[in-house]
Amino acid sequence: MEENLRTILLVDDEENIIKSLKRLLRRDGYKILTANSGQEGLEILKNNDVAVILSDQRMPHMSGTEFLKEAKEICPNSIRIVLSGYSELESITSAINEGAIYKFLTKPWDDHLLREHIRKAFEYFELEKSNHDLSEKLQNANKELQQQNKKLESLLEEREVLISSRTKMLQSIHEIIEALPIPVLAVETNGCISLHNQALITELEIPVHAVLGQNYHEVLPAELVKSIETVAINNTNLITIRNRTFKYYVRNVNQGSNNQSRLITLTPE
Repeated sequence: MEENLRTILLVDDEENIIKSLKRLLRRDGYKILTANSGQEGLEILKNNDVAVILSDQRMPHMSGTEFLKEAKEICPNSIRIVLSGYSELESITSAINEGAIYKFLTKPWDDHLLREHIRKAFEYFELEKSNHDLSEKLQNANKELQQQNKKLESLLEEREVLISSRTKMLQSIHEIIEALPIPVLAVETNGCISLHNQALITELEIPVHAVLGQNYHEVLPAELVKSIETVAINNTNLITIRNRTFKYYVRNVNQGSNNQSRLITLTPE
């Protein structure tokens, strides 16, 4: 446990009381600070991290409750205990209600009970500090999560814009291919036809419902199937389909992809 979590301040105007408390508490391993007046105690609090404050009630110039109210402003997380006689209970009631005092103990005190109360005060302080630290970590984690969410939202927006842009570009490409007067088709490595235009259907007299998504072996004329299987990439070949001669040209698209397509054009001769 850090030293500041086990620091106690004893405040009493009677030196013999301070000495008695120091002898009693020294065996428990606390770091003990002492002050002979409320004002002196406040100065000590300004320069030290104190977990527990034990103050006498009846002191000249500044009572224990007055001191502890001001101590709360300096060390709001400290556990504040006042030593008081039963006759002084009424004078500390308001301080208890205002939260300036955690507990009041009576004089004369029982050594065992006093040590036990102070031990529990430290445990309470440490529990509160642990809860505060955990809450702070959760807040920081939430802030970090919010920042990451904002970044993710921004990335998703950028991705949506990119997808929209690419979709429009693909639509434009499809429109251009569809408008070409020459047959065009794309064949995937698995043999499926992934793209074709209306000119392919018209020029080769292929049923329109039997092309897209089908294997080219099943729907294309035998002469074209043979060219697809024999003509090298980026080469030109002349083929005759239904007594018409076409200049056959093939090239790869999606270079570097694991799923390359072959784009084929047929130009009437």
